[in-house]
Amino acid sequence: MSSKDKNLSAYSPGEIPGAEGFRIGIVVSGWNTEITSSLLKAASDTLKLHGVDENDIISFEVPGSFELPLGASWLLERNEDLDAVICLGCVIRGETRHFDFICQGVTQGIMDLNLRFGKPVIFGVLTTENQQQAIDRAGGRYGNKGTEAALTAINMIAQKRNLE
Repeated sequence: MSSKDKNLSAYSPGEIPGAEGFRIGIVVSGWNTEITSSLLKAASDTLKLHGVDENDIISFEVPGSFELPLGASWLLERNEDLDAVICLGCVIRGETRHFDFICQGVTQGIMDLNLRFGKPVIFGVLTTENQQQAIDRAGGRYGNKGTEAALTAINMIAQKRNLE
């Protein structure tokens, strides 16, 4: 699905399950903080809008996106009552293959955590070609990936509870 000229964060709040009583961790990368701080604010605001109590949102910062999976693992190991963890970061392509290695490692790490813990670990990492693309997806013309990540967490928790 192309994001060209479409705000991917636009949604109908009434279609989202209530999130009262959910406990959600957020791990955010300290690299590209002008982008990741916007992602964090949007994710937190969205969770609260849908009923997650501010005291039930546990967030902390790791140095970069590569460290997101380990940070999420720490949260899940130390907070067994968490329903989900959202990983927020931003990797912007540079002149070397560093981008490819970081993106591949983070993606694999987050996927592995989903399976290892049986809980949603949400990929809220921007992987962009340039700074403008990141800005456009962190509150700019294409919405905010932090909002999308929070909605994904809420929906996944609700889906799991429906299966129980």
